[in-house]
Amino acid sequence: MTSEPVTRDGAGVDVVPAESSPTPQDVLVTVRGGTLRGVRQNGLTILRGVRYATAERFAPPVPEQPWSGVRDAREHGGASPQPADRSVKPAGRSEVSAQSEDCLNLTIVTPAADSARRPVLVWLHGGSYRSGAGSWGRYRTDRLVREGGVVVVSVNYRLGALGYLRAPGVSPGNLGLLDQIEALRWVRDNAADLGGDPENVTVVGQSSGAHAVACLLGVAQARPLLRRAVLQSPPLGLGLGNPALAARVAERFLTRLGRDPWEASTAEVLAAQQSSERDMSGRAGFGMAPVYGPVAGVDPLPGVPGWRAAAQEGAEGLEVVLGTTRREIAYYLAAGPISRRVPLVGRAVEDGLIDAVTRTVFARPTLRFGRLLARAGARVFAYRIDDPASTSPYRACHTSDLPLLFGDELAWADAPMLAGLAWSELSDRGAPIRSAWLSFASGGAEALTAQGWSGYSGRAAEVRHFR
Repeated sequence: MTSEPVTRDGAGVDVVPAESSPTPQDVLVTVRGGTLRGVRQNGLTILRGVRYATAERFAPPVPEQPWSGVRDAREHGGASPQPADRSVKPAGRSEVSAQSEDCLNLTIVTPAADSARRPVLVWLHGGSYRSGAGSWGRYRTDRLVREGGVVVVSVNYRLGALGYLRAPGVSPGNLGLLDQIEALRWVRDNAADLGGDPENVTVVGQSSGAHAVACLLGVAQARPLLRRAVLQSPPLGLGLGNPALAARVAERFLTRLGRDPWEASTAEVLAAQQSSERDMSGRAGFGMAPVYGPVAGVDPLPGVPGWRAAAQEGAEGLEVVLGTTRREIAYYLAAGPISRRVPLVGRAVEDGLIDAVTRTVFARPTLRFGRLLARAGARVFAYRIDDPASTSPYRACHTSDLPLLFGDELAWADAPMLAGLAWSELSDRGAPIRSAWLSFASGGAEALTAQGWSGYSGRAAEVRHFR
């Protein structure tokens, strides 16, 4: 296990760059498979584009094999191919990044790749199972690492049809979930070489990333790979995909593709994905329900009853934080045609719809899942993020929790949902949330109890409110 600068002094002693230096210095880190060349900057060691597995198109992931020599880990790896989207959403424009079907890679930020045993956080991004990347700038984890002295591993995994097409004889389905499990195995096997504790892994997910965490809690092979979980805004009211619907989606995809799915270009696959999504648009209420996503009863995910039973069986010894924002659906509905056309009455109707759908898709199912786990023996904590003092109509909408935890001012500069909020205000407002997540990763349930949290058993008074 090494974490050493490339240059050495005449006596062979490592020359460590100044901790405050903003200039990246090359650093070598040896993990189980071989040696990586990353950077040391401002007191942090950063490894980018670290491959944890490989996969042929529409095939399960294969663990990355050992390599000889030094592998470059100074630049981000490719994100999963995804449709281009340059529209301005409440969270701002989607980032433009290199894409590749060879996308099973990690971004790792650690105080040092030494012999310490720090808590490890694994980040699963959202994006309706069709967009996003853990390597995006809006998910930068430097602030969390500095404030908590933790190791953070952000995961890129397959999305859309490449990750979730369920077409017998073509793609088995649920490949994105298998990717995530393989990433967790890599973390278990390599955390000690990164200054982390392989026995203290907390998986954190938001939106579809949180939905994926819920799925993994009901997968027997995944449960031993994590100690704790944080589920931010999981759309559990959307449920799990069913094989019959997945078959209809596959039929539309293959019809739209119109050629050998292994010979088609990535662009053709994405075009067929988008066309089939439009064909199935009646299923995607408010743009939330993914056409491509985890399918119940398809490896590694049990059928719904089996998933629920497995989540209960794995609850003993599990610690979970879960919650939502006050106005999740405002992300999709606020400042829409209703309120624009009839400002006073329309706003009231819009707000009522936002509250009702938020409860149905996010709040109630999330708390119901928390109760299920708590009654099976897990220690569960629930929260809600309430409205910030934003001048935007979105306020505490879906994704408004993300800048409280991740990224920097530049990454979130064009987000309409943050209108009227200075970055210093956001940072201050996020401090209690970051403190809670970091304390939980380090000390678990006892740490949250010491901060005044109540364990969640089903009572509204047990929900922690962040304002």
